[in-house]
Amino acid sequence: MALTARQVETARPREKEYKLADERGLFLLVKPNGSRYWRMKYRVAGKEKKLSIGVYPDISLAEARLKRDDARKVLAEGGDPSEKKQLEKLTKKLTVENTFKALAMEWHHHKLASWSASYAESVLEALEKDIFPHVGKRPVAEILPLEMLEVLRMIERRGALEKMRKVRQYCNQIFRYAIATGRATINPAAELTGTLTPPKTEHFPHLSVSELPEFLDKLAAYHGSPITRMATSLLLLTGVRTIELRAAEWSEFDFDNALWSIPEARMKMRRKHLVPLSDQVVAILRELQSLTGQYRLVFPGRCDINKPMSEASINMVLKRIGYDKRATGHGFRHTLSTILHENSFNTAWIEMQLAHVDKNSIRGTYNHALYLDDRRVMMQWYADFIDTVHKT
Repeated sequence: MALTARQVETARPREKEYKLADERGLFLLVKPNGSRYWRMKYRVAGKEKKLSIGVYPDISLAEARLKRDDARKVLAEGGDPSEKKQLEKLTKKLTVENTFKALAMEWHHHKLASWSASYAESVLEALEKDIFPHVGKRPVAEILPLEMLEVLRMIERRGALEKMRKVRQYCNQIFRYAIATGRATINPAAELTGTLTPPKTEHFPHLSVSELPEFLDKLAAYHGSPITRMATSLLLLTGVRTIELRAAEWSEFDFDNALWSIPEARMKMRRKHLVPLSDQVVAILRELQSLTGQYRLVFPGRCDINKPMSEASINMVLKRIGYDKRATGHGFRHTLSTILHENSFNTAWIEMQLAHVDKNSIRGTYNHALYLDDRRVMMQWYADFIDTVHKT
């Protein structure tokens, strides 16, 4: 016989728990402390089981019957209502715990082994500033393309288009990681292609061949710190990144073999980089040794010899000789690449010299050794070319 709402409402506790049966397996379990629980009795493969439906009065009699009917549909389809409920509970728990920020931090930790410390810091800083405040607490599986579009357009509206491009790239990788690890099924960042303003391609200010003679004259005549002057010359002659040069240690240089070995920990993509040294570069380094050879760092900071010289040091040299916004330390890489390409040197050698990562890691490792002798010849030619230009 079916229960009535009145019977459920007036059910009083007894010394021992008891049941009030409804229809089709549903019953109300009344505890000695007065708590009342909806349960459903059913069988799967001949085994009796019970399904917890909810607590009265949070779940009314009518609502309990609806949940019972849903459970019986699962049974009719060959399923088990208890297992289905546990799966839904687990899914909900994972959804709540797998926020965008949680997944982003997990992805960031996963990538640390292949990033330099400075790059890892810049990625995290961008996410903390522009993404986490808006969707950091949102379950990653629930974020929609329109939501990501609005977040990225906040960056777009302030004109930081290159920053927006990078942040979208980070988000794209985070969602791909979430999908690959079973925490999401769609990548909302990937759906935004064509909806955001692309950044204008801007190259670092760099010098053309025709500008080099005057530049080299002014650099040679620079009366400031000889250490920063020589650092500027080394950037031009080696094509390394500014941070790779500033943090260089004397222990990395093998003068007998004219080779500079930059450890993977200091490289942008965490791959050891070998830089062949031309005669001109070795001469500059020998001169530097007389000034800083007693220190660990080739370019120690003025205030703290255990820290590299300031990032602004080389830019200050360029500013003082009249090349502010006309040349940058990073722009020397473009100058080197242009000159070598125009003189028909192998693109693979040039890319390896610039430490651009080969997408095929196996081929990249092989070429790393294969191209060293070729790059040695190429970089000696380049240093001789710079000398020739200076004399013209």
